[in-house]
Amino acid sequence: MPAFATLSIEPDPDCPRVARLLLNRPERLNAITDQTPRDIRAAVEWAEGNDDIHVIVVEGAGKGFCGGYDLADSAEQMLDHPCQQESDPWDPMLDYAFMKRNTEDFMSLWRCSKPTIAKVHGYAAAGGSDIALCCDLLVMAEDAKIGYMPTRVWGCPTTAMWTFRIGFARAKQLMFTGDPIDGVTAAEWGLANEVVPREKLDAATMRLADRIAGVPKSHLAMHKMVVNQVMLTQGLEQTQMMATVFDGITRHNPEGVWFRRYAQAEGFKAAVNWRDSGRPIPEGDEAREMIKELEARLKKNV
Repeated sequence: MPAFATLSIEPDPDCPRVARLLLNRPERLNAITDQTPRDIRAAVEWAEGNDDIHVIVVEGAGKGFCGGYDLADSAEQMLDHPCQQESDPWDPMLDYAFMKRNTEDFMSLWRCSKPTIAKVHGYAAAGGSDIALCCDLLVMAEDAKIGYMPTRVWGCPTTAMWTFRIGFARAKQLMFTGDPIDGVTAAEWGLANEVVPREKLDAATMRLADRIAGVPKSHLAMHKMVVNQVMLTQGLEQTQMMATVFDGITRHNPEGVWFRRYAQAEGFKAAVNWRDSGRPIPEGDEAREMIKELEARLKKNV
């Protein structure tokens, strides 16, 4: 089996036509590192090249599917990164190139000729929801949560899948609020294909995967291509381009810089708590003034 730093993939011992791709950083809620998107793509390519594999199940080790990008350390420190540039002016194309590559890596799950199923328990949050929504199908635990909380500040879903998966009005609701939804709601909204109690999640997922795995690979590839082509015709690639540009802007405009400075001064957890609480987020001139105050505090503490 191929070896990866952030995940593993291998055929299911009871159903060898199904590959199980396990996001495997449970100590960090399977949070996404710079290496994770590359590992996902390489694992998908391994499964794509394995003639015995018909279906890929994507799941998370430990308490949840994926808690999003591993940002606590980078947000709290003055580290320069393509997505967190400290230079002024920042280079938007450097940010775009980095995040577009991540998006393309996640989308390997969508482009793969073999059906992909996200098995979601716990949280599929922020970038973790991107991974889940790039899969063809979702099976969720009733109490699982999926959403993109950073739409409140400091993020835009680069895969832009929400509109294509749940429609205009509901996508706007989730983007405007940043609120996650549970598995039961995901099923009601047509996002999840099946929702079951947590203890039945693995059995339900494998039952669906096993049923699909009995279909010839060529048929599965054709059916997937037909549906994917509709999404492409509707403008998926152009929408992802815009979303990825906007994602960079959200991290470098006054509101985004305020969020990072607040995380550096008070800790990432405090910044996330403010973001998710519903408390108004500083913007425009108010954000700029708070940035000055926070930077003065940080300079004093150095």
